[in-house]
Amino acid sequence: MSLEKLKQMNRLYDYYQGLLTDKQRAYLDLYYREDYSLGEIAENFGVSRQAVYDNIHRSEGILKHYEAVLRLVETDDQKQHQGKDLLTYVKTHYPTDHALYERVTKFFSFDSNE
Repeated sequence: MSLEKLKQMNRLYDYYQGLLTDKQRAYLDLYYREDYSLGEIAENFGVSRQAVYDNIHRSEGILKHYEAVLRLVETDDQKQHQGKDLLTYVKTHYPTDHALYERVTKFFSFDSNE
């Protein structure tokens, strides 16, 4: 699995895990967060490796569908990008206004060292 896919699935999972079933959450958590193999998950749940693969594959599709409809990750990415642009503007045009800088970093939940 590529690092990009891992990052993508973890982001989608962060946003939409509450919309999944308990079993889907358990499988995805073990597979993507705990780095369990399909075989290890199958053994833990007493099911076949194919059943785990099918569940994970189906759950990935569900997460992608939620993002296609709701666009929460995309919207958050856009807000973060706009926030960084604003922070750059503040640093450039208001370098001594520490209160403004702190408000922008707090509003966009940035580390004040960015």
